[in-house]
Amino acid sequence: MSVKSQSPDLSGLNKLVKIMARLRAKDGCPWDRVQTHASLKKHIIEEAYELCDAIDSKDPEKLKDELGDFLFQVIFQAQIAKERGAFDMGDVLRASALKMLHRHPHVFGKHKAKDPDDAYRHWQSRKEQEKNYRDRKSILDGVPKTLPALIKAQKVSKRAATQGFNWPDVNFVVNKIDEELEEVKAELKSGNKRRLAEEIGDLLFVIVVLSRFGGIDAEESLHNATKKFAKRFGNIERALKKRGRKINECGFEELYRLWRRLR
Repeated sequence: MSVKSQSPDLSGLNKLVKIMARLRAKDGCPWDRVQTHASLKKHIIEEAYELCDAIDSKDPEKLKDELGDFLFQVIFQAQIAKERGAFDMGDVLRASALKMLHRHPHVFGKHKAKDPDDAYRHWQSRKEQEKNYRDRKSILDGVPKTLPALIKAQKVSKRAATQGFNWPDVNFVVNKIDEELEEVKAELKSGNKRRLAEEIGDLLFVIVVLSRFGGIDAEESLHNATKKFAKRFGNIERALKKRGRKINECGFEELYRLWRRLR
């Protein structure tokens, strides 16, 4: 297998690796020197969210800047591993390249993918052949525990679906939502918070499955809905401020009328 494309200029990457090594040296930065793989986890997550914000901004300069910050976290982790004699950045890049070649037989091999779902099946099949995956007892093993709940639910349901555990059609899913909603209503009347929490969780999970059936990213969909809610709520606040009033001074009916009008 071979990749027929022009090799990128990696001089910047090499320079950044050298900068990281210098920061970790005995006469380097005191803060950088005391960091560990574990202490940097929160910074990796923070940088990932900042990168997502940059993507949403559609600003190329912001995106370029945040990609650099995220890459620096990868280099940071590789430098710490190098100091322990485990691996270095070159090993990370080589391993990633080999993995991508192996997981895309429909691009670099003889297999063909009919559509994105077929391509995903090729990808998942190749993953299951790899050493890290052969020892797993379940197809669901390896889904990160710390993923946001909606992302995790969508990933789990998709993996199960690739193994044939998939509801027959979207109408079945919609009927299941109706069924779960009735169970939520029943627990609201019962006053049992533990069971109510369980039933709300079931309802949310089935809604995530509906998102998958519709080809919708559940996390992104809820993000956009929350953003829309915040915008409309802000419109209400501004409208009331012009009248010299505060939102907590108004009754629900008045606020709901404004909500419907100020879209």
